[in-house]
Amino acid sequence: MSTAVSRTAADRIRLLNDNFRSTFIGGRTVVTQAVDALPIDTKARVVLAVQSFNKFSEDNDPHHEHDFGSFEIEGETYFFKIDYYAPDMDGGSEDPADPAKTTRVLTIMRADEY
Repeated sequence: MSTAVSRTAADRIRLLNDNFRSTFIGGRTVVTQAVDALPIDTKARVVLAVQSFNKFSEDNDPHHEHDFGSFEIEGETYFFKIDYYAPDMDGGSEDPADPAKTTRVLTIMRADEY
């Protein structure tokens, strides 16, 4: 695979991930039990932090796909992660750059649940 082709795929994946993460449209969003048990105001801040996250770097985004993030709220560290599944959710996606071949799943969790 040439660099131009792989870069184009990463660009497309990043765009799809950013759109999904910021709107929760285009995939499935799940939260862990610990996040679900948070007080509603804290949970709302966690969700908004995921949707507005923009602190991607070489350390947390080496493939430039914007599929992982870490942030802190009220002294607690949270992660989000986007995974790519086949449309039937039976195995991984064969092409995460193609939304017709991918179901994106965004998981929001406390860092100690990872």
